[in-house]
Amino acid sequence: MANVWEKVSSKEKEEIFKLAEEYKKFLNSCKTEREVVNYIISIALENGYKDGFNHSSDKLFFFDKERIVALYKRGNKKASYGLKIIVSHIDSPRIDLKPKPIYEDSDLLLLDTQYYGGIKKYQWFSIPLAIHGVIVNKYNRKQTIIIGEDENDPVFTIADLLPHLSRKVQGDKKIDEALPGEKLDLIFGSIPLDGEKEEKVKKNILKILKEKYEIEEEDFISADITIVPAFKVRDIGIDKSLIGGYGQDDRICVWSSLKALIDLEKNEYSALLLFVDKEEIGSVGNTSAKSKFLEVVVKRISEIENENDFNKVLYNSKAISADVTSATNPNFKEVDDPRNSAKLNHGVAIVKYTGSGGKFFASEASAEYTGYIRNLLNNNNIIWQVGLLGKVDEGGGGTVAMFLAEYGMDIIDIGPPILNMHSPFEISSKADLYMTYKAYKVFLESK
Repeated sequence: MANVWEKVSSKEKEEIFKLAEEYKKFLNSCKTEREVVNYIISIALENGYKDGFNHSSDKLFFFDKERIVALYKRGNKKASYGLKIIVSHIDSPRIDLKPKPIYEDSDLLLLDTQYYGGIKKYQWFSIPLAIHGVIVNKYNRKQTIIIGEDENDPVFTIADLLPHLSRKVQGDKKIDEALPGEKLDLIFGSIPLDGEKEEKVKKNILKILKEKYEIEEEDFISADITIVPAFKVRDIGIDKSLIGGYGQDDRICVWSSLKALIDLEKNEYSALLLFVDKEEIGSVGNTSAKSKFLEVVVKRISEIENENDFNKVLYNSKAISADVTSATNPNFKEVDDPRNSAKLNHGVAIVKYTGSGGKFFASEASAEYTGYIRNLLNNNNIIWQVGLLGKVDEGGGGTVAMFLAEYGMDIIDIGPPILNMHSPFEISSKADLYMTYKAYKVFLESK
């Protein structure tokens, strides 16, 4: 497949860089699921969308529990003809605090953590980290916390072992054994409280939390606190062609599909964007793709449009599972099938099936639907490529496509390739971002 930079015009190159700047601002401001949902709702409100649970309109948004959201734009055809659905996930691998996280050891105050999703634990040691989240106190008052993003804020970190002393403790072990999850505890403070004999540092830090943030130790039990990289998104490469930053899996697809819907002028079929949580841990829970939220939303849309059968609406729909795929890594090419692996700068990737090994837990698009998508992209001059997640027995992975496929709709995975996936500093291509946005837009526009 073609390299995007070799095919686009000078004007399109300008558009690529302009689009990337908008996307970078989004990434910097949205490092948690709640922040992404708040961003999506704010954009919806700015563009005339109304709360779909309380209003009837051609443009509606639906959200629940601050972790799942959907946007709907009515088309010319009734909903019974099917919707054009794009689903993406708003969660990313990270580190969370345990319910009782605070403890003192070696005159340092630490926060006990548990990682979320598939991470390489060693990548989270010795880097600047920020704290994001919400705390509900004993008076049921909710407070949003962000520490480590402002230049004047302190940051936090997880201490690794120096190489001089690590040979026996770490050097002779497998990497997961050398760096177990229980070692991912955050340094939170170190000054003791005067006049105390026990837990002097802990008591001082709790005093600071009480005075500055009105937070008590027990409040952490009723909190959603996330540890994320503190650094900002940066351009990569002397030509500034790539983007490096946290959370691009899958927020690059979240932003691209949102941008495509907002820029949509006319749509024959009604469009529905679904942004779900918990994909990185198996799509479990009441804000995931396996929750009943999609059914509730489509039932409400059917009610507004005087449709009697929401199952028919879902069955007749066409969908894209908007998720990233792996990009060929020139340092580790041995894990890829070179004929079926995506490359940075070669456009949006079509992934016909996911799963692992013998296509276990896979959602596979039919030849007919894959052909429909391929022709749609070709007819609109969108540069695309094929993507698979490595060699057959190397690993693999899944997306939320399988959960929407259960309704009988056609669905296929389409998204950009990513290097360093699931790391604190993922890498995407500005050219692929542009082609992904265009692909989602023509899908929503298509007849």
